[in-house]
Amino acid sequence: MALKVLSALDSAKTQYYHFKAIIIAGMGLFTDAYDLFCIPPIMKLLGRIYYSDGADRFQIPNAVVSPMLALALLGTVIGQLVFGRLGDLIGRRRVYGLALMLMVLSSLACGFSICTTKQCVLGSLGFFRFLLGVGIGGDYPLSATIMSEFANKMTRGAFIAAVFSMQGFGILASSTVTMAVCKIFEATTTRDNDVNKRQHQADIAWRLILMLGSIPAAFTYYWRMTMPESA
Repeated sequence: MALKVLSALDSAKTQYYHFKAIIIAGMGLFTDAYDLFCIPPIMKLLGRIYYSDGADRFQIPNAVVSPMLALALLGTVIGQLVFGRLGDLIGRRRVYGLALMLMVLSSLACGFSICTTKQCVLGSLGFFRFLLGVGIGGDYPLSATIMSEFANKMTRGAFIAAVFSMQGFGILASSTVTMAVCKIFEATTTRDNDVNKRQHQADIAWRLILMLGSIPAAFTYYWRMTMPESA
């Protein structure tokens, strides 16, 4: 019976639900790329707020930057192993929704990183970035697997490529959103020499940029949970 089902999927004509699956899975990859690649400009803003050496250079030490960038990637590796295995054990759809919800909550938590002191903000941001990485890691194997299992054998490679091409749009969106948010704050700010006010505005900006990453993932949560389980 299972072989008949798989054979029917392999020989099925390309239909609307194939393209719907591309959008649903692709938005996950879009969000993954946004969340992973928005952190370098965020570190520039954090340097502006917390690392003033008196010469207006605002450079964060490499010993701080490197762990902040690596924590999400470490979480990604762990998430791929854990969620990939869970997808085999308890079903693709349930784990797919769990990974997406972890991404949404972690993105919001990054923006609400507690405290106002340098050590506390960076510590909490690093912790939530790690959790975000775990969710991103879960999304990668599940998106590829679900798309491959829904596609027919003639278009499987093209559909998987279409899903992963959304990463490029996510990277572009991270830079575009960062520039747009910063320009909006610049345009609505009175030009004065109040350093504290500028730092407060920069503090709001980086938090907003991080939290905006939860929007595309949240929009696709319902559609992911209504997808049928793959054969």
